Amino acid sequence: MGASGCASPGCRCHGRKPSYPSDLTNAEWAVLAGEARAVMAELVATTGRPMVHDLRAVLDAINYVTRYGIEWRALPVDFPQHEAVYAFFLRWSRRGLPERLAGRLRGRLRVMAGRGELPTAGCIDSQTVKAAETVPAAACGYDGGKKLKGQKRHIAVDTLGLLLCVIVTAASVQDRDGAHPLLARLREKFSTITLVWADGGYAGRLVTWAKQVLGLAVAIVKRSDDIHGFVVLPRRWVVEQTFAWLARYRRLVRIYERKPEHHEAMVWWATVHQMTRRLTRELAGQPPHGRWSDPPALPDLSSPDRRGKVCELLAAQPWRAWKGAELAAVLGIENVNSFRVQLSQWSHQGYINKIGPALYGPMSTRT
Repeated sequence: MGASGCASPGCRCHGRKPSYPSDLTNAEWAVLAGEARAVMAELVATTGRPMVHDLRAVLDAINYVTRYGIEWRALPVDFPQHEAVYAFFLRWSRRGLPERLAGRLRGRLRVMAGRGELPTAGCIDSQTVKAAETVPAAACGYDGGKKLKGQKRHIAVDTLGLLLCVIVTAASVQDRDGAHPLLARLREKFSTITLVWADGGYAGRLVTWAKQVLGLAVAIVKRSDDIHGFVVLPRRWVVEQTFAWLARYRRLVRIYERKPEHHEAMVWWATVHQMTRRLTRELAGQPPHGRWSDPPALPDLSSPDRRGKVCELLAAQPWRAWKGAELAAVLGIENVNSFRVQLSQWSHQGYINKIGPALYGPMSTRT
């Protein structure tokens, strides 16, 4: 056994420290560890050799592959061997571990949002994704509407955008045909769901079949012909938001897995990673991270004169290309043109650093 505590020769997974943005933080691991071990205990079929690799290191390795879209054999050396990580990925995915884990996290997120643990309504949609050369031709198809050759992801989400079900088919499968097994699986796993929203591509016999066979009401949210440009449609934006969340994981931008069930597992692992981080923020009372970081707050200006205040602003945010109009607005100066001249004089005199033309901007000809 190595010094790190791992029985695998040359593996230092037990002494590994989080090093990548995709790694679980200590707070996230505290949330996920108990859930993961509980699900693993439920799925144990027979007793055998105990796991020698560190569970957190293996999960971080799977998150690394999912997040950055690399090959399994390209895993960094501080993770366990890629053969072992891939074996765990196959074994856990075959037993439904990521799906069950996502279910536990989803229930906690819904309760914290003031909803019931089990959803009563959902939304379905599909997304066509290009397939790499590693995907066999028999598993691919051509989507005439999107003009793409690859596979299609059919997903169902709840009203919070949390994933409920996913099915991967060839891209040539129509949305209505792919929705049949999706809704059947949705009804099998969630007996509480009675209403599902969908777009116009699911209209027709699917609505009647779902009502008569599954007891599901499929409400079609159509786009009006009078609408031009981008318009947020009721309910449908929730599932589109989920597709955007999944697109942040590069392994899901293009399909590389040879089997559809392996890509479904990739989607579930990405969902577990998202839910873990979201639940950790909720428990800590932190606001969600914006897509683009908000600018830091301006410092309290203590200098008595105008030049000192400008120096404090430039020192607080040296990376920012200030404009004269922005500095004038912060300082409450009405005559912007006169202030720009003053900035130029201070720069040439050496009192402030000359950042560039953006600091002063073009002189306005209007008074």
